[in-house]
Amino acid sequence: MLVYQDLISGDELLSDSFPYTEILDGILWEVEGKWVVQGAVDVNIGANPSAEGGDEDEGTDDQAVRVVDIVDTFRLQEQPPFDKKQFVGYIKKYIKLITPKLDEEKQVFFKKNIEAATKYLLGKLSDLQFFVGESMHDDSTIVFAYYKEGKADPTFLYFGVGLKEVKC
Repeated sequence: MLVYQDLISGDELLSDSFPYTEILDGILWEVEGKWVVQGAVDVNIGANPSAEGGDEDEGTDDQAVRVVDIVDTFRLQEQPPFDKKQFVGYIKKYIKLITPKLDEEKQVFFKKNIEAATKYLLGKLSDLQFFVGESMHDDSTIVFAYYKEGKADPTFLYFGVGLKEVKC
C-alpha cells in the first residue's frame, strides 16, 4: 500500500486506496470522496422480535453517523474558509515553504504550474472547504474539497508535488 504524506507536516493525507486523477498538467490531484455511515449496522437475522418480546427499536444503532471517507480515514481537520486575500497569502507562503523541499525537476514543474492552479482554485474559492492533516500544523499543505454540480459526494484537490509517497 502507498501512503501520501504532506512534505511539510509529515501528516498522512491520502493513500492509493483512493485513486486520483491529475488535472492542470498534474499540479493538482483530484480524488472522489464518499459519504459513508460509520457505526454498528442493523442486521436482520430473520428473527421476529415481536414474537420474542423484543422492542421495536432493538437492533438499531443511534450512534451511527455519516462521515466523508477521506476526512475520516486521514483524520483531516476542517479549517475556516479563506477570502481571496487570505488565500493568495497562503499560496505565497506555501510556495516559499514547499519549493526548498522539492528536487530541481519538481521545482521547475511547480513554478511553471502553480499560477494556473491558483487561478483554478480562486475560481472555486466560495465553494471550497479547507482541510489540514491531523497535526493541524499551521504551515501544512491544505486539502481542498468541493461538490461538483449535481454530485452528493465531495471531490478533493491536492497539490501532488506537496506529497511524499511512502510504501507501507
